[in-house]
Amino acid sequence: MAEKLRVTLVKSPIGAVPKNKKTVAALGLRKINQTNELPDNQAVRGMLRQVQHLIKVEEL
Repeated sequence: MAEKLRVTLVKSPIGAVPKNKKTVAALGLRKINQTNELPDNQAVRGMLRQVQHLIKVEEL
Protein backbone atom coordinates (compact mmCIF):
# COMPACT_ATOMS: atom_id res chain seq x y z
CA MET A 1 0.00 0.00 0.00
CA ALA A 2 1.11 3.54 -0.70
CA GLU A 3 1.77 5.98 2.10
CA LYS A 4 -0.76 8.56 0.89
CA LEU A 5 -3.69 8.67 -1.49
CA ARG A 6 -4.70 11.65 -3.63
CA VAL A 7 -8.48 11.73 -3.91
CA THR A 8 -10.31 13.97 -6.42
CA LEU A 9 -14.05 14.54 -6.61
CA VAL A 10 -15.05 14.09 -10.27
CA LYS A 11 -18.83 13.77 -10.04
CA SER A 12 -21.34 15.74 -8.01
CA PRO A 13 -22.85 13.99 -4.98
CA ILE A 14 -26.10 16.02 -5.31
CA GLY A 15 -28.24 13.08 -6.46
CA ALA A 16 -26.39 10.52 -4.35
CA VAL A 17 -27.67 8.64 -1.32
CA PRO A 18 -27.38 10.80 1.85
CA LYS A 19 -24.87 8.33 3.33
CA ASN A 20 -22.60 8.82 0.30
CA LYS A 21 -22.91 12.61 0.57
CA LYS A 22 -21.69 12.42 4.17
CA THR A 23 -18.83 10.13 3.16
CA VAL A 24 -17.66 12.59 0.48
CA ALA A 25 -17.79 15.41 3.04
CA ALA A 26 -15.85 13.29 5.56
CA LEU A 27 -13.14 12.81 2.92
CA GLY A 28 -12.77 16.61 2.86
CA LEU A 29 -14.21 17.09 -0.62
CA ARG A 30 -16.69 19.89 -1.28
CA LYS A 31 -16.40 20.98 -4.90
CA ILE A 32 -15.88 19.11 -8.15
CA ASN A 33 -12.18 18.74 -9.06
CA GLN A 34 -11.17 19.43 -5.46
CA THR A 35 -8.28 17.22 -4.36
CA ASN A 36 -7.30 16.01 -0.91
CA GLU A 37 -4.39 13.85 0.26
CA LEU A 38 -5.33 11.21 2.80
CA PRO A 39 -3.38 8.54 4.67
CA ASP A 40 -3.56 5.07 3.19
CA ASN A 41 -5.27 2.88 5.77
CA GLN A 42 -8.18 0.46 5.89
CA ALA A 43 -10.69 3.03 7.18
CA VAL A 44 -10.00 5.44 4.33
CA ARG A 45 -9.97 2.62 1.77
CA GLY A 46 -13.43 1.56 2.95
CA MET A 47 -14.74 5.10 2.56
CA LEU A 48 -13.25 5.32 -0.94
CA ARG A 49 -14.82 2.02 -1.96
CA GLN A 50 -18.22 3.29 -0.85
CA VAL A 51 -18.09 6.35 -3.15
CA GLN A 52 -15.85 5.00 -5.92
CA HIS A 53 -18.34 6.14 -8.59
CA LEU A 54 -17.88 9.80 -7.55
CA ILE A 55 -14.10 10.03 -7.11
CA LYS A 56 -10.72 9.37 -8.72
CA VAL A 57 -7.90 7.94 -6.59
CA GLU A 58 -4.13 8.10 -7.19
CA GLU A 59 -1.47 6.44 -5.05
CA LEU A 60 1.47 8.61 -4.07
